[in-house]
Amino acid sequence: MTRRLPSTPPTLPGFTYVRALGSGGFADVFLYEQNMPRRQVAVKVMLADVVNDQVRQMFQAEANLMAQLSTHPSILTVYQASVSSDGRPYLVMELCSASLSERYRREHLPVAEVLRISIKIASAVETAHRAGVLHRDIKPTNILLTAYGHPVLSDFGIAATLAESERTESVGLSIPWSAPEVLMDETAGSIASEVWSMAATVYSLLAGRSPFEVPGTENKSVDLIGRINRAKPEPIGRADVPARLELVLQRAMSKKPEQRPGSVLELIRELQAVETELALPQTPLEVAMDDWALATVADLEDRTRIRGVPALRAPGERRRRRRGETSGTRGGVGTLVQQAGSASVSVGSGMRAPSPRACSGSPGCSSGSPRSSSPWARPPWSSSSVATRRTSRASATSPRRWRTAPCASPGTTLGSRTRTPTRSRPMTGGRACSAARASSPTRSRARASASA
Repeated sequence: MTRRLPSTPPTLPGFTYVRALGSGGFADVFLYEQNMPRRQVAVKVMLADVVNDQVRQMFQAEANLMAQLSTHPSILTVYQASVSSDGRPYLVMELCSASLSERYRREHLPVAEVLRISIKIASAVETAHRAGVLHRDIKPTNILLTAYGHPVLSDFGIAATLAESERTESVGLSIPWSAPEVLMDETAGSIASEVWSMAATVYSLLAGRSPFEVPGTENKSVDLIGRINRAKPEPIGRADVPARLELVLQRAMSKKPEQRPGSVLELIRELQAVETELALPQTPLEVAMDDWALATVADLEDRTRIRGVPALRAPGERRRRRRGETSGTRGGVGTLVQQAGSASVSVGSGMRAPSPRACSGSPGCSSGSPRSSSPWARPPWSSSSVATRRTSRASATSPRRWRTAPCASPGTTLGSRTRTPTRSRPMTGGRACSAARASSPTRSRARASASA
């Protein structure tokens, strides 16, 4: 079968014709140079002899759908659409390379590259499905590569919405990559048929041929349709293709739609699992988040910020002050957290104070109060602790350890102030203990007995 020659390129205002790029069943693609902004673009022009009301409707639908979906990184970008002076509709699109459709026939593509391309294109198909759009022509020749090697899905010319696919006929089918129910006119397209076509495309990129194309035999349309409806796809025949990947593709190309993955997203997850099995970097899923999910995040940085869990100290525990600290508690990440009321919170400190030991009835231990030689034993908010930590102005600013007053006499609250008529300020520390011992009745009687 001879190929037809490209049609005459139209004269487009603001564009300069360069050369022809390719031809299809409904349109030709030409290379133009846009004057402002200056760049090279691909222009898809409908054929004059096929332009009718149905084709115009298809063209308008393609322009609208690609404009809505082209923000996806794996869908071909459309710059503008219009009608030429001779009445032919045209699309101005991003210039991409069609080398992949020739390369997979000529050489074996690496499994890692095929998985990466397949997941990105499947993400584009899943995005279209979420927008209520069926592509209906997924095949290797509709996968283009940008200047940076990124795969993009093109040619939404026969795309339809999910509602329209139930009442429209199949137009321009690509038989080797069409599901059995589509070939038998049971449906014009569905999500299940798109899963089949996506799996057939992955198979083709790996095998270098369509799934039901048998080398050395007749592969006409009738032969392919018969095999697709009755036979199973032949093994890919590559030692580097894991058995799990072949099973995934066979399940996705099942004759019965209900036996296939329920969505393209499920097929993506299975392909990502194959990447994990092969110890390959997992290709990320490129599907837009729902608006409601983004709206629930007040601060976008919260999605990646790791916060420590606040650690509350028990009421009977307190922490030793560090050198230079005055009015707060320093957390484990160096954040000073001010005390609120009588309790203090250390954020992410990860530091636990030793538990206070119960009072054993030794001298200097008041009834019902804990006693320990460790400075952690006394709550920081008790009045007795505040009294025993009173110092002069000079000693208050100098670093030192907190001291308790284990010298209090029986019956007296530990660390209570001791005032004498000769001093205008309360005595603390060692002086308070000395005064307490001097004024103790037991010591007075002992001195009287010694003098007698």
